[in-house]
Amino acid sequence: MAEFFSKWKEALNRTSKAAFGRLATVFGATEIDEFTWEELEALLLQADLGIQTTQEILNVLQKKAAQQGIIRASDLRNLLRSELIQRLDPAPPIDLDHHKPAVVLIVGVNGSGKTTTIAKLGKKYSQQGKKVLLGAADTFRAAAVDQLEIWAERLNLPIVSGQPNADPGAVAYDTIQAAISRNVDLVFIDTAGRLHTRYNLMEELKKVYRVSGKALPGAPHATWLVLDATTGQNALQQAKAFKEAVQITGIILAKLDSSARGGMAFAIQKELGIPILFAGLGEQPDDLQPFDREAFVDGILA
Repeated sequence: MAEFFSKWKEALNRTSKAAFGRLATVFGATEIDEFTWEELEALLLQADLGIQTTQEILNVLQKKAAQQGIIRASDLRNLLRSELIQRLDPAPPIDLDHHKPAVVLIVGVNGSGKTTTIAKLGKKYSQQGKKVLLGAADTFRAAAVDQLEIWAERLNLPIVSGQPNADPGAVAYDTIQAAISRNVDLVFIDTAGRLHTRYNLMEELKKVYRVSGKALPGAPHATWLVLDATTGQNALQQAKAFKEAVQITGIILAKLDSSARGGMAFAIQKELGIPILFAGLGEQPDDLQPFDREAFVDGILA
């Protein structure tokens, strides 16, 4: 367990130093004054919690401090920790065992870490004894297909690939059909990394979603959005657009170890109400971890 929390603390080091590094000063042995609240507000905004979430947290802390008679700034730390944890939903259990094969679409913009995340997911579930198949339906970017094929070979995972510029819907269809014939447990399909501002590309993503249902009624059984944690509030706009296009059931925060903007997780939770399922805490396949809200908050407050 100590190793688990150490991994989160290490991964969130940038957010902790960049945004919360001055907490020791704010929560010093001084009495709470206007400066305390101004500094705390600046820290939360710098960590990319967003204006509305930041203001709500400050209001709650001020109210609780008054109710509990707290006058020392040092006593605010536990109040802040508790409030931050409560603003993140615990990651729900992921139950894909009711479908065989269970089909999961992975969506997100180019550069978000989507393809690498799929490889990590494949390894994670194959280690749990699942028979996994990958689908390389990002046919507009030959490098994406190549990248996923390299990962698949490295991790000894089967993959269905399309030719460059092939219809991504057709690749998704073929992947699901192959999964059925091979008695696969779990399918992860990579979709073309698309700019959330490009209408025609988002329409195509909807098509892939629909085609999956034709290949296997009820599919996709989950659609997970990969967000690059280093993009901060911009990731929130991406998430809103993808949520409008397809039914997003979960979020994966990639590159959390490279980000000083980990606070965007709170804004995502507040604005979208979509659970965060996994967090990328490093580059190795085993660095994709189920999201743990307490470890996350303790990591950024470290």
